[in-house]
Amino acid sequence: MHPAPSVIFFSVFSGLGFGLLVWLGLGVPAVTGTSAFAFFTIAYLLAVGGLISSTFHLGHPERALKAFTQWRTSWLSREAWCAVAALVLMGIYGLGLVFFDTRWTLLGILGALFSIGTVFTTSMIYAQLKTVPRWNMPLTPLNFLSLSLAGGALLAGQVKGAMLLIVIAGGIQIVTWMLGDKRLAQSGSDMASATQLGGIGSVRAFEPPHTGTNYLLREFVHVIGRKHATKLRIIALALMSVLPVLLLLLPFNHILAVIAVLAHVGGVLTARWLFFAQAEHVVGLYYGKR
Repeated sequence: MHPAPSVIFFSVFSGLGFGLLVWLGLGVPAVTGTSAFAFFTIAYLLAVGGLISSTFHLGHPERALKAFTQWRTSWLSREAWCAVAALVLMGIYGLGLVFFDTRWTLLGILGALFSIGTVFTTSMIYAQLKTVPRWNMPLTPLNFLSLSLAGGALLAGQVKGAMLLIVIAGGIQIVTWMLGDKRLAQSGSDMASATQLGGIGSVRAFEPPHTGTNYLLREFVHVIGRKHATKLRIIALALMSVLPVLLLLLPFNHILAVIAVLAHVGGVLTARWLFFAQAEHVVGLYYGKR
């Protein structure tokens, strides 16, 4: 019972890709020609690769297009529309930089806004879920956005900006963990509320509802020891924030820059794995797992 790799890769790599597109849309770095082509290639490989990986988690990938029809009520649908708008606008903007040595500023700004919107709508898919108290708080969008912009700045080669944003993202991540640990208890959900039997007395689990696992347990109930979680948080924070900042403080070197990027990505992957593994869906109460 572990978080699906496709969901983790999607949320991390698409976040990095759209984060880089934000900076490129704002003209940072101010590149044209082959240099612009290289930056846009990296951004699109990450963004599109992340979006494609998300389809592997769908029960019926062939129905993915239906996601576009529910934009009035679904954050997933809004994410899809924002992603398409961002990719199209930034694609046209990139063509101007690569082939015409021209920066169409308005297109770049609009593309950057839709790129931010894509990351925000992705985060809201999780932040809206009252059934997962750890996610259901304003810090979830801030966590996603801060990591996306920090990673994008790092990929864009903005050393000073990247260091500041990485430190901020690390701080937001720490606060997210601290507050998230209390959310399930603060939600008021327990075995009595899960079974709706609290009115007739004290409720405890006599037997699990099933002798084996099922979809709910596989997808929503992950159990990870507190000691292991603490170790993984330290590893995530060290890779995501501490090591990249230390490397960026040294005299600039391309090898060190690559190591900083890889360390940051590794840290974000670890933190995002914990994000899903520690979700504490309230359905676990019904199964006696909380």
